[in-house]
Amino acid sequence: MLPSLSSYKGPWNEDAVKHLLRRTMFGAKRGDINLFLNLGLSRSVLKLLEDAEALPNPPLKEYTPTNAAIPDTNILAGKTWVNDPSNDGTILSLRRASFKKWWMGTLVMQGASLREKMTLFWHNHFSTEADEVRNSQFIYKHFNMLRTNALGNVKTLVKEICTDPAMLVYLNGQSNTKGAPDENFSREIQELFVIGKGVGANYTESDVKEAARLFTGWRNNSTQINSYFDNARHDTGNKQFSSFYKNKLITGRNNSTAGIDEINDFINMLFDTNEAALFLCRKLYIWFVYYNITPEVESAIIVPMAKILRDNNYNVKPALSALFSSEHFYDEMNRGCQIKSPVDLIVGMVREFEISFSSLDNYTVNYGLWNQLVSYCNFLQQNIGDPPDVSGWKAYYQVPSYYEYWLNSDTLPKRLQYSTNILSNGYTFSGFKMIVDVLSYSRKLKSPGDPNKLIEEVSLHLLGLPISAQHRDQLKKDILLSGQSEDYYWSGAWDTYIASPSNDTNTKYVKNAITSLIRYFLELPEYQLN
Repeated sequence: MLPSLSSYKGPWNEDAVKHLLRRTMFGAKRGDINLFLNLGLSRSVLKLLEDAEALPNPPLKEYTPTNAAIPDTNILAGKTWVNDPSNDGTILSLRRASFKKWWMGTLVMQGASLREKMTLFWHNHFSTEADEVRNSQFIYKHFNMLRTNALGNVKTLVKEICTDPAMLVYLNGQSNTKGAPDENFSREIQELFVIGKGVGANYTESDVKEAARLFTGWRNNSTQINSYFDNARHDTGNKQFSSFYKNKLITGRNNSTAGIDEINDFINMLFDTNEAALFLCRKLYIWFVYYNITPEVESAIIVPMAKILRDNNYNVKPALSALFSSEHFYDEMNRGCQIKSPVDLIVGMVREFEISFSSLDNYTVNYGLWNQLVSYCNFLQQNIGDPPDVSGWKAYYQVPSYYEYWLNSDTLPKRLQYSTNILSNGYTFSGFKMIVDVLSYSRKLKSPGDPNKLIEEVSLHLLGLPISAQHRDQLKKDILLSGQSEDYYWSGAWDTYIASPSNDTNTKYVKNAITSLIRYFLELPEYQLN
């Protein structure tokens, strides 16, 4: 099928819904599948984009500093630390860890919205490393900005990035002065953030130098947890840009608003180019659809998406709506073609099986469990909050491998080990176990007492793929029927479990059989695909 942004006319069934949810959220919970199935395509896309939910409450002090030079006594246990300035290395380290735990919990408990997937997209796009920024208050402020603007206006977001305290630290903006202009941020905002490195991105070294002069004068105040403009450090001269930017001359200012006024001019100049919209739409396509942007995809998907973005003054929702409503997005060739990122795998599994956590007031236990998820994503080479460098994770830009960077001889065995552990033994913190409840999961299926339908539904839910009759019958015989040939062997065991769950022998048999069935699907290569 030739790529097209024309509206999808195919069946709105579970397959289509699960494809949409896996790409726009993390995993597909049974409740979410049913919700979006009933909404239909247009209302489903509208709900994903509406961003109606309140922002998550900020991270809490769940840590106990033991060797901080300055005792962390300003904030009581269970209260947020995000507005409390601290320069103590131990406390900052504990708070950075606290932030990552909290963010993982936010991903696990996300609502039916695109916002969290887009927040991670912007984190990869405007990449910063928490360990380099160090200041945990700046880090939270940065991510709160990304989340607040995740589904908003791209120009507004880029403008805020320019004076964001964390970015000023990460790309040396706070050290950029008229006497010693630093080109780090001025280069990356053009090369990585807005214009890119495509064939039409013909900005020059002179443009980088002029932009560096324009960004001089910004500083951070760690006590007030913000950035501010110091005109005495600002280059007040005019900034002349190249023909790529239509020879734009940005008039230098010499007053208290010079910094933001010149940034406004610069942002408008960047987004006045065709390349800005094209570059962003390519990044969105790689994130949500596939990495191979063929000439046909460029002309039929990227170019019209970019036009929608420009025509709507760089508000991102209309372009995303067109993509998620298109024939191309639901094309069979675009389903199951992404290798799951570690976050997609780990968070998706937790959500697919609706793994239980402790009550919200028992925050120390929850943060401890979320930390285990953070650690496992890190083992799999996706350390949230700390991408490898300013370009983000290689899986979203590095030719020719792209998503294949997630799988190697180190990470694949760890992926399989995680699925085995979370299914069989679980992960425990302070006596609370994070584990798949296979019986609860099975009870929510449509026909768990029918071994044929049970296998088919688990396959469709976890893999998004139908299973052949021959394959199903072999699994049924080997796993659910324990070598028997009649379906009533399983149906009877399931009915006995429902009627008498306290029958330990029978319940154990049912639980072990379902666990083996789920493990079989989780260990298939197809489960690594989104």
